[in-house]
Amino acid sequence: MAESGRTWGPPRVVIVDDQPMMRIALRTILEAQGIEVCGEAGDGEQAVAVVRSTDPDVVLMDVRMPGRDGIAATAELTVQAPSVRVIVLTTFDDDEVLFGALDAGASGFLLKNSRPEALVHAVYAVVAGDAVLDPAVTARVMRRAERPTGAPNVAQRLTDRELDVWWLIAQGFSNAEIAARLRVTEATVKTHVSRVLTKLGVRDRVQAVIAAYRNGLATTTRHVAPHRDQAHD
Repeated sequence: MAESGRTWGPPRVVIVDDQPMMRIALRTILEAQGIEVCGEAGDGEQAVAVVRSTDPDVVLMDVRMPGRDGIAATAELTVQAPSVRVIVLTTFDDDEVLFGALDAGASGFLLKNSRPEALVHAVYAVVAGDAVLDPAVTARVMRRAERPTGAPNVAQRLTDRELDVWWLIAQGFSNAEIAARLRVTEATVKTHVSRVLTKLGVRDRVQAVIAAYRNGLATTTRHVAPHRDQAHD
């Protein structure tokens, strides 16, 4: 879903993996926690068709599949179904595959051997508009993001409060945690996050985190004070 997230009903998920047993295992984990699995696919081409017919909130996407792979499918879904969030499930054995999925517009990355509760948390997190990066994935993603790109200093486009929110996103804080830190409502945080994403020209929080590293914001120390006048936040 979009940054505002769903406000009713359980998340609806499509599982994409060429191994039937993996799809069964993922379905079992999700349904045990009340998450609706509204479709399955065995390759990228099927994934696009299933997403089009079921309109899910989240797609759990394998990368290596016969025919159209997960990267190509993610790129197409980013264009055709921009409100759908894609979580890539990876064995993390190939940086090129990982970064290809990131560039294609994936909203999160998890290792296939992640604990069941991590998978469930990831689904709810991306529906709520939060980023999902497995700790083992984050280090490589951040090293790549820190490479010089010649990108302009986009921080100049943001207000001080928006810079605070961007920095907190880069530190891994969720919307609820940012709201507690700034002593404002989650609705206010979502408004700030939406403005940050728009001004940065990025699709979601994963891309915002990478932009923070590329612009040097994420690695700086920033004093973030609670907002004193919530009525004008």
